[in-house]
Amino acid sequence: MQPGRAQNDPLSFALLTLTGVTGLVDAVSFLGLGHVFTANMTGNVVLLAFAVAGTPGLSMARSSTSLVAFLIGAALGGRLAVTMAAAGRRRWLLTVAVSEALLLVSAAIASIGFDIASATPPSRLYAVIVLTALAMGLRNATVRRLAVPDLTTTVVLTQTLTGVAADSSVAGGDNPRLGRRIASVALMFAGAAIGALLVRRGLALPLIVGVVGVLVATVAYADVPTPPPAPASESPAGSGRTPTKVG
Repeated sequence: MQPGRAQNDPLSFALLTLTGVTGLVDAVSFLGLGHVFTANMTGNVVLLAFAVAGTPGLSMARSSTSLVAFLIGAALGGRLAVTMAAAGRRRWLLTVAVSEALLLVSAAIASIGFDIASATPPSRLYAVIVLTALAMGLRNATVRRLAVPDLTTTVVLTQTLTGVAADSSVAGGDNPRLGRRIASVALMFAGAAIGALLVRRGLALPLIVGVVGVLVATVAYADVPTPPPAPASESPAGSGRTPTKVG
């Protein structure tokens, strides 16, 4: 296997797995927390606008809480990336993944005893909103820095679907990254569908499944050995000093 492929494939697999987790989290938040998104901020801003306009069944408080928590998580993700810049990409990504898993586990624990039908008690409702939004903001800031095409994991898939159509052979394109794009859409769909089924048994189960997905992605990426650093330029044999620049 070529070195480049060994480095790229695990990361792509990890990001695709996290895309499925996003679908799970959005199912939990929208179906279980009263029509709010904690991963998809495009949808959440739209829901917030509907709530401001007085649409029944929507809550300004819930959507606003999710938005603020997501932004805090994104800020923490950005700060973590800067702080760990010297530690190397692998250590940085593993730290973020473990942090996301811990936040989702905390959300699962907080959801125990929460009644979806009556949305009570409110303290558990807002705890789950805050914890899942923090996790998604942290991850989104991290994935944004990675800038892997078509693998944003949390951003709405409009751009990916547009790319499938606009870059297709029908439109005169050459279908770049078609498999990755289709996989991204399919995994988001699958994650949301599975989440919708699991929410019927409460919020803790789909959140724990999400944690498992994060851990699978983490292990898949961490299991690939880090390639050795490129050899440094050597001084002329026997000189014992760095060559002097001429001219």
